[in-house]
Amino acid sequence: MTRRVLGLNLFWRTFAWLALLLAGAGLSWQAAFRALEAEPRALQTAQQLGDLVLLSRAALSNVEPIQRLVVIKSIERDATIKVQVAELRDEWQAYDRNPFARQVAAALIQRLGAETFVARSVNGETGLWVRFLAGRDAFWLRASAEPSASLPTPRAWWMLIVLAATLLGSAIIAGLINRPLRALSVAAGRIREGEYDSRLDEHTLTSEIREVNRGFNRMARVVAKLDQDRSVMLAGISHDLRTPLARLRLEAEMSVHDEAARNAMALDIDQLDAVIGKFMDYARPGELSQQTLLLADVLEREAQAFRDPNQIRFRIRVPGSLKIKGDRTEVSRVLQNLFENARRYGHAPDQAALVDVLAQAQGSEVLLTLRDHGPGVQPNILTELTKPFFRGNTARTAASGTGLGLAIVEKSLARMGAHLEIVNADDGGLITRIRFQRAE
Repeated sequence: MTRRVLGLNLFWRTFAWLALLLAGAGLSWQAAFRALEAEPRALQTAQQLGDLVLLSRAALSNVEPIQRLVVIKSIERDATIKVQVAELRDEWQAYDRNPFARQVAAALIQRLGAETFVARSVNGETGLWVRFLAGRDAFWLRASAEPSASLPTPRAWWMLIVLAATLLGSAIIAGLINRPLRALSVAAGRIREGEYDSRLDEHTLTSEIREVNRGFNRMARVVAKLDQDRSVMLAGISHDLRTPLARLRLEAEMSVHDEAARNAMALDIDQLDAVIGKFMDYARPGELSQQTLLLADVLEREAQAFRDPNQIRFRIRVPGSLKIKGDRTEVSRVLQNLFENARRYGHAPDQAALVDVLAQAQGSEVLLTLRDHGPGVQPNILTELTKPFFRGNTARTAASGTGLGLAIVEKSLARMGAHLEIVNADDGGLITRIRFQRAE
């Protein structure tokens, strides 16, 4: 059996790629914004902190040394900064742990002078420390909070809005892109089912889609004309061949006195008529009418026509409530061809053919299995059996065959949306599996 591959249709594939594209673009934009924002943020931080240092320097430079402690306490009480006297034994680490910190330190030194030092830790106390001179004394000023280059974290509701907008936009764009392809798929399906009057919009704004639609409509018109010509030709062939055959049969019965010769001629004429019928069945599309059918009833009716125990016998095990979707005429034609093949080739020499028929529901499908007990076919020609006019080995092909029986079966099933599979049985014989659409 053909293994089914799980995959996404074109809409969901387009949707997924667009969603990834928009999400990636959003993340890239945010990263670029952070990078571009870092330098202005560093300059702004240096500007604000430099102003605090200049104010503190001015306040400490204009008072007596004995009064500086009072000023420092006053600054710490009224502002969210800390000022302390710098000593020679102070241990400090340079403020250079990342590019943003180095930008802040450079901007502060440029603003306050070369004698300024910027540290991230003084005597084990972390923060943003700036060492400056006020008169002859040095002081440390620590900012209330260390600046950061990162942007504020977005709120959860804002992230949800961005996600919803991304998904909605991707769905709308994917729908617009795939709408012409969906229309083309539907129109192609109608053409396959014989509705040759299906047409697509030739005035759409997209030039590529407009050209595709025009080409499809031209193809549909050509196919419709060919189908009409074929129907007329088939009707003429059927009339022009079968009328002389009927006269030949009548003349043979009236003019040939040898009964054996007369019967042989009648059989030849019947065979020619059957060959013409096979050609007509294969070439004539017919009207397809999908309906709900009781599978057991259809099988019993078609098997009844072959109730000759000397030629073929059936063992049918099909639930009476099992229903399928299909055209009654097409399903009957399929079963007739399969039963006829089994009657002719699915048996041992000088024995009646035995056909096992089994059906079971499998999800949304109904699996119908027909198995004969003949010699089977060579494995290398199994895939060739449904080709028109193909003749297999002599064990399953008689000279009177047309090579169209299984081709008719496959074509009829394809028109109904069913699937055909033919394999050899392990212990001899041929197994035919048909998957119909299940009806409730």
